[in-house]
Amino acid sequence: MESVKRGVVAFHSTSHAIQAEKVCRAIGVEVKLIPTPRHISSDCGVALRFDYCERDRIVAALAEKNVEISLVAALD
Repeated sequence: MESVKRGVVAFHSTSHAIQAEKVCRAIGVEVKLIPTPRHISSDCGVALRFDYCERDRIVAALAEKNVEISLVAALD
């Protein structure tokens, strides 16, 4: 069975993370707020986990809604 590659979006603030979660759910993308992995960032304690195949769709939706992101990365 093939495992799904996951990604994470890190933010500068918790409010941006919560806003991003709402944007993603509004476009039908399943996401989950998680503690930000320390090897990713120390800016904000909350990150958004998603299926990496949805990366481009998520980045475009967040840009369209002016949600500031710190970085987007793949999780191992």
